[in-house]
Amino acid sequence: MNEHIYNFINENTEFNEIINPLITNETVQQMKNYRQHYETSCFEHCLTAAYYCYLICKKFNLDYKSATRAAMLHDLFLYDWRKRQPDRKGLHAFTHGKTSCANACKLFDLNEKEKDIIIKHMWPVTPAIPKSPEGFILTFVDKYCAISESAKVIKSKLFAKKAFRYAYIALCLFFIKI
Repeated sequence: MNEHIYNFINENTEFNEIINPLITNETVQQMKNYRQHYETSCFEHCLTAAYYCYLICKKFNLDYKSATRAAMLHDLFLYDWRKRQPDRKGLHAFTHGKTSCANACKLFDLNEKEKDIIIKHMWPVTPAIPKSPEGFILTFVDKYCAISESAKVIKSKLFAKKAFRYAYIALCLFFIKI
């Protein structure tokens, strides 16, 4: 997880009061055992998304508590989505919102907004449109986090190879001359 974000999360008392009942749960802790994007665990991904949702929703006077809780639980599917699961019907991208919501409802008392946010966070990949602004915020925050987590690893792997470093430098020099 980004060290900078982690420090902000630790220092934010209100955020921690909202999130602690969720992240101290044994089942939610199991999210640390599953990779989400490259080197990021599901737990880290959801915690980062929860913090961004908290900040954005609070800034715009939205239901930041529901958004934060839903964001922390939005990927509570507890399986390696890269491997075929015999009991799972359908592709992960289309089904994990419902699976995560069902898992979260077994553990916590969720309100209707939280359920909707979790189920519909994969819009526009899935046709189900979120009902609330908080749902749209998680949808976009989730995509932002996924891209950030993936880009960081891809960039480090590309720049580890000399050919890509030289190609990047050449490309930069080309655009500077234009």
